[in-house]
Amino acid sequence: MQAVILAGGRGRRLYPYTAVLPKPLMPICNIPILEVILRQMEKYGFADVIISTGYLDGLIRAYLESSEHPDLNIRFSHENEPLGTVGPLHLIDGLEETFLVMNGDVLTDINYQRLVEYHREKQAVATIATFQRDTKIDFGVLVHDAANKIRGFTEKPIYHFEVSMGIYVFEREILAYVPKNTPFGFDDLMYAMIAQDAGIYSYPYSGYWLDIGRPDDYERSIDEFEKNKEKFL
Repeated sequence: MQAVILAGGRGRRLYPYTAVLPKPLMPICNIPILEVILRQMEKYGFADVIISTGYLDGLIRAYLESSEHPDLNIRFSHENEPLGTVGPLHLIDGLEETFLVMNGDVLTDINYQRLVEYHREKQAVATIATFQRDTKIDFGVLVHDAANKIRGFTEKPIYHFEVSMGIYVFEREILAYVPKNTPFGFDDLMYAMIAQDAGIYSYPYSGYWLDIGRPDDYERSIDEFEKNKEKFL
């Protein structure tokens, strides 16, 4: 199996940490999050891993030169200008018909092999790993009609949303929706594919997932990784 790890972002939400380190090298209990992901790739049988780099790519290359992953063929694809989440895929040579794409700042215990199997079972063009996030509104929410007469009220409701985990399985044909040499994000791809009624499926996941891109989530990931390291490696 083939995987693309997106490691080119500037990580602005984690500044000033990311002023000196690219986000995929942010340490979790002395192990960079990128290292955690690569060990998971080995565990689930991936052989070809492409690291899509941009910001501070020299540090990522230097780190991987000193790390050992004998079961992985690790190679790089570099973007000189930011191309978003999906735009960099056009720069990669040798993409297989089916491949996994994921952000390089995700801490999860998802079974990547099962995700790919699910994608193939659905005969999907794109499969998005999703996670339920809850948002609590700290106010009473009112509903009124056109005449402003109150018709409903809920005290501090909690809304449930299925959000993208930043982990995807794609067929190579998705590149037909992606312009070359132009910034193009995951959101752009979804709009384009939904408009064409393409075969996009959700893979709801109820295990562990955390995007370490915000300082509070980063601190939380360190604590939870330390307590349950065997779950992630």
